[in-house]
Amino acid sequence: MKSNVGGIDRILRIVIGLVLIGLAATGTVGWWGWLGVVLLATGAIGWCPPYALFGWSTCATKGKA
Repeated sequence: MKSNVGGIDRILRIVIGLVLIGLAATGTVGWWGWLGVVLLATGAIGWCPPYALFGWSTCATKGKA
C-alpha cells in the first residue's frame, strides 16, 4: 500500500480519533464516537481506503529539481 495520507492530515486524524474514542469511552457521545478508531487507524498507518478509491493523496509530492 502506498501512503496517501500526509503529515498534517495524519496528525489531525490521530488527534480527532483519540478525542472521539475518549468521549465515547466516557459516555459523553453516543456509539458513533467509536468511529474514532477508524480515524486513529488510518492516521497511524498513513493509508486511507477512500483516498485510494478516488485517487486522492495529501502526501507532499517531491518536485523534480
